[in-house]
Amino acid sequence: MYAIFKSGGRQYEAKPGQVIKVEKISGEIGENVTLSEVLLFSEGDQLRIGRPLVEGVAVTATIVGQGRMPKIVIFKHKRRKDYRKKQGHRQDFTAVRVENIG
Repeated sequence: MYAIFKSGGRQYEAKPGQVIKVEKISGEIGENVTLSEVLLFSEGDQLRIGRPLVEGVAVTATIVGQGRMPKIVIFKHKRRKDYRKKQGHRQDFTAVRVENIG
């Protein structure tokens, strides 16, 4: 059994018991969240594809952590023009454990 859901503009594959890092969701550690934007749901040999969402299916998960991803460096320059710009970014994430799909 697995599902593909959308959260924060990205798509993730979820299986029961799996821990997934999704974009920041407000909530405390141990709190349950419902991710209802399910795009595809598979159980055994049945496959349900949403147009655009699968009706009646949601991913239930528990928040297990909040954090920040490693820093990425954005460096821009233009040759021979003495233009350089260095910028860093760290994306916030929420780690969730998938409890149930259905």
